[in-house]
Amino acid sequence: MLNYIGPGMDGGVLSVVFGILLSFFMAIFAIVWYPFKRFLKKFKKKTVSQQEDEKVA
Repeated sequence: MLNYIGPGMDGGVLSVVFGILLSFFMAIFAIVWYPFKRFLKKFKKKTVSQQEDEKVA
């Protein structure tokens, strides 16, 4: 026997499912993006310092 749970329950279930999926993908993105961003910052800093050294010499 199926019980009627109301029209609002569908929206709640969809919101929870999308929220869980979104948080999972955001966590994966953060794990990949922030170390890559740090690497790019270090690489750009090294490139700028090398250019400054060439100007001084």
